[in-house]
Amino acid sequence: MIMDLAPFKLDIDELLDEFTEGNLTTLTDFKRLWAARKFSYIYEARPTTNSAFFMQSLFSYCISNIVSQAPLARRLGGLYCLYCLHQTQPYKPSFKIYLSLDELRRLRKLVIDAKENGIKVVIALVKRMLVMNMFLFGSVDIAGGSVTQRVEEITKLQNKHIQIACEKLLSNTQIEDFLHMDLGAEMELKVLKKMSEEYENAKQLAIKEASQKVEVQDIKHIAENKKLVGNMVKEIVDEWDAQKEMFYKQTGISQRNEVALVDDFDELEHLLNE
Repeated sequence: MIMDLAPFKLDIDELLDEFTEGNLTTLTDFKRLWAARKFSYIYEARPTTNSAFFMQSLFSYCISNIVSQAPLARRLGGLYCLYCLHQTQPYKPSFKIYLSLDELRRLRKLVIDAKENGIKVVIALVKRMLVMNMFLFGSVDIAGGSVTQRVEEITKLQNKHIQIACEKLLSNTQIEDFLHMDLGAEMELKVLKKMSEEYENAKQLAIKEASQKVEVQDIKHIAENKKLVGNMVKEIVDEWDAQKEMFYKQTGISQRNEVALVDDFDELEHLLNE
């Protein structure tokens, strides 16, 4: 059975229309309209199944207003509505707000526009949303995928162990250093291989020269071809790279997107702290 979300979207539209038409800009103004409309009752008609799909649909509709080319008041209303929907949702634990990399950039643009217009509450609100860990970052955006795709990705990301890894990825912890680390470079693999090959050649030459003068039967095993230290380290490096690649595949985050996400996240935090 297909869930009919049209009535819920219509309710959100009417709320945002009133906020926009009044050319309002503050969270206080929005909360006043929210309370006057008893908007929290939107959850009274919530479905008994597919709760994740329902909540992410509401969140996505608010985000579509935030990232649109609409007037500033409309985009601000979208942000305030997103915040209020998250805070009043009846689910425990609360559903996080899925936000793609492109949407994160658009949110940063809204913060910039709000700062230029002296609307300081936006900075405080976005800071609060980040501190409260309301967002779940991913790669599928509104234009590039349906709500179903977004929910599928959320389900994948919210796997317990992967979720912990993703949260650590967005903080300045050791895991971020490990993911960025080139183990081969850290261990100076090229230098080590060259040294081990030179050592092996010198050992072979020394035993060869010694055999011309003395009996070397008891030490000939030293010269037998065995795995070089450099080659052993290379195997470790290859295994490290394979494990990193597996992590990226499991989380659905490419190394390029992971770096971009951390960069954009850092830029947003810098903007909020200016």
